[in-house]
Amino acid sequence: MQPTVNAGALKPRDYKSAVKPIWCPGCGHNSVLTALTKALASLGLAKEKVAIISGIGCSSRLPAYTDLYGFHGVHGRALPVATGLKVARPELTVLAVGGDGDGFSIGGNHFLHACRRNVDFVYIAMDNEVYGMTKGQASPTTPADWDHSKLTPHGPGVPPIQPVGLALAAGATFIARGNYSSPKGLTDLIIAAIQHKGFAFVHALSQCPTFVPEQKEWKHAVHPFAEVDTSDAAAVAAAVARDDGFGQGIIYQSQRPAFDPASAPEHDDAALLEAMAAEFSA
Repeated sequence: MQPTVNAGALKPRDYKSAVKPIWCPGCGHNSVLTALTKALASLGLAKEKVAIISGIGCSSRLPAYTDLYGFHGVHGRALPVATGLKVARPELTVLAVGGDGDGFSIGGNHFLHACRRNVDFVYIAMDNEVYGMTKGQASPTTPADWDHSKLTPHGPGVPPIQPVGLALAAGATFIARGNYSSPKGLTDLIIAAIQHKGFAFVHALSQCPTFVPEQKEWKHAVHPFAEVDTSDAAAVAAAVARDDGFGQGIIYQSQRPAFDPASAPEHDDAALLEAMAAEFSA
């Protein structure tokens, strides 16, 4: 557990900045922000020991709305930045946040390798199945028959990415899914993710009522994830294949050792560079 303050000393509002969110009314990201600040308050984490990293998109504005160290990076690059920060400063609680476009399109390669490297930080992906900031284009998680975008008038026509299944296949050691309409449940999942030792992925269903108003029905579609042994990857994989994408809770958790920067072999970087220069000039 990272450094804490006295229990109850900080309230969720203490983790929020004076910057008012500019998300659309009803945007599910507001609930994710609430759940996150409640989780930090519940754990009593010292604000100066928490850092939030984001990429580009509506959801990636989140660091500005917190009174924490934050970094608003470039499109799709939140995970390598978060990885580097955690490796360099292992005493920090590092959280990466982003959306389905940022995380599974341009950042998809980074997502795969963050899962397999198992560095100890949390990734919260706020999935609304649409590019909201750029006015409603289809994203990697958009259903194949969604025809509300002028760029895809007949729908994307390809199967959507399944983030939970992708994370499991890539080796993530903690996988959970929550949703905007249950802030308490999402708070509990974020707490569990922070307490997990290793890479923790939280798939947060987050409605976009502006461009996908039918997502208002998501709150009626969610249900508990199948009752399986969450440490049995094969059983979880079978349950994920049967799931409709609305199963909530901790889906998978294993104890594979997290990457430990202290155990990495030491190198004489100057000598290595000189050797490489000599080799290339030969």
